[in-house]
Amino acid sequence: MIYNLKYSSYNESSILIEWKAVIDENILQDVLRFKFVIEQKYIKQKVEVIHTYNSILIVYDYTIGNFNSKVFTLKSLYHQQNPSETLKPTHWKIPVCYADQLALDIQDFSNQKQLSKAEIIKLHSEIVYTVYFIGFLPGFLYLGGLDSRLHLDRKVSPNLHVKEGSVAIGGSQTGIYPQDSPGGWHIIGNSPVELFNSNQNPPCFIKSGDKVEFQPISISEYYNIKTNIENSEFDLKSLKA
Repeated sequence: MIYNLKYSSYNESSILIEWKAVIDENILQDVLRFKFVIEQKYIKQKVEVIHTYNSILIVYDYTIGNFNSKVFTLKSLYHQQNPSETLKPTHWKIPVCYADQLALDIQDFSNQKQLSKAEIIKLHSEIVYTVYFIGFLPGFLYLGGLDSRLHLDRKVSPNLHVKEGSVAIGGSQTGIYPQDSPGGWHIIGNSPVELFNSNQNPPCFIKSGDKVEFQPISISEYYNIKTNIENSEFDLKSLKA
């Protein structure tokens, strides 16, 4: 499918490309295809290509002299791509421990949603999520597909310290905090897997378009995996479904 895209000047050295403002997996596929084509086209130039659910921002390392000429080139690139081509995602099974000592907000979440802890875990772990993009922290996955019964607005007062690996729900989304940070989402578990490591290539092994499924584990399994990771005895390939 070919979409009617909007091209606009973001600033003197950036161009913003926008799709319809909805969260949609077909749009995501189109965004990722076009991003790949742009990166291949500009492989010899210094540009940064950033995407979200339904937009691409191209940041040039120079001031854009002729905006219309750049847009004409980008439109040509978009129409040259194969819309039927589907990028191959990787399906990951991420272990999560939902034990009370790691799920700091699960009791309050249970009370607010009038769901038992067992129901929360089942609803949260039976979905195969789509990774739409990665941000606000390096390695933070924005996942689409959360069951509507688990939707809950973010906290009015964010936590000043959320532990690395915390699995949380905010609004209609769920995600994993890749490092210690402040955060306003409801923490319902923790994953022992390290999502971001600056010493690895790539630093985040999961990419946009991939699939993520949460696998409930016990507290003992959680600490066993933690130990294996610390001893460099954990193989990320074991997470592939």
